[in-house]
Amino acid sequence: MLKRTPFYDKQTKAGAKMIDFGGFEMPVQFSGIKQEHTAVREKAGLFDVSHMGEFFLKGEGALDLIQKVTINDASKLVTGKAQYTAMCYEDGGIVDDLLVYMLGKNEYMLVVNASNIEKDFDWISKHHQHDAELVNRSDKTALLALQGPASAAILQKLTEVDVEGIGFYTFTTGSVAGEAGVIISATGYTGEKGFELYFDTEQTDAERIWDALTDAGGEELLPAGLGARDTLRLEMGYALYGNDITKDTTPLEAGMGWLTKPEKGDFIGRERLIEQKEKGVDRKLMGFEVSEPRNIPRSGYTIENSEGEQIGFVTSGTHSVSLNKAIGMGYISIDKAVENEEIFINIRNKSAKATVKKPPFLKKKN
Repeated sequence: MLKRTPFYDKQTKAGAKMIDFGGFEMPVQFSGIKQEHTAVREKAGLFDVSHMGEFFLKGEGALDLIQKVTINDASKLVTGKAQYTAMCYEDGGIVDDLLVYMLGKNEYMLVVNASNIEKDFDWISKHHQHDAELVNRSDKTALLALQGPASAAILQKLTEVDVEGIGFYTFTTGSVAGEAGVIISATGYTGEKGFELYFDTEQTDAERIWDALTDAGGEELLPAGLGARDTLRLEMGYALYGNDITKDTTPLEAGMGWLTKPEKGDFIGRERLIEQKEKGVDRKLMGFEVSEPRNIPRSGYTIENSEGEQIGFVTSGTHSVSLNKAIGMGYISIDKAVENEEIFINIRNKSAKATVKKPPFLKKKN
């Protein structure tokens, strides 16, 4: 049986089309993907992302455990800061990408992907040989993402927290719509200014926060589903676990070398990643734009050279609402993974010309 978030009734009443996503019954769209996408780029959209997983880690050994299982250097965090990172297997394949929030001294929150909650918790628990308490609070934690240029003005109506003062990858805790203990962060997954609101459903009236946000947003805010979330993130070149990054891809292949910190000391997958960095990767995750906008690339399509030989495969693809272009990402052999290189996407046995591009496809001023 599919799980439901605290906002299921609100969403169905708002006309949401629901789908199975990561074991949850989630809205894929409300008024339409194009309308919701445009709302986020121009005004604001409200996403329910309560299907994401939240693990809480507390104790003297909390940092040691995080350092062991993740590739970034969490020792650089201070209270009120968040960090993007990933976990790897011994062979360098990616277990998941995740966020680490430092809530206080020896206290952290890990935010993982919905489809990986059980797998991730088991993986971390397997390597849990440190003096720290690890608790999975995913089912008791709700998460709303308010995204778009108007998001700060909307949220400011409902809180005494100075939301403009919440910098990128920082967070604070305060009251929203009279509900206390809400973590307000700014990590984003759309390329727009925005905020994530985490709250304990046992302590907070989740529906009250949803209603307050939609009322405060008025005509400037649309509820948005996973469809628009996907088109928005792809315009920015943000990776999606299960598509662009998997157990069969490494951070170095996926363009995540910037957050891979072997100099911090031992972590799972370190030796393999050092070896791969020294030898160089054979393929690289790159973006591409298709010449004909109607030729939409999809996950699994082959990428070919001018002779029709396979040189890679598509991991994500869509029609860019903002650019009116067909765009995508995929793994391409290293000799062809070059900006402006001409490649071809095999779309239903027809060859569609494309050009390699380094994301983001949409260049934001902010």
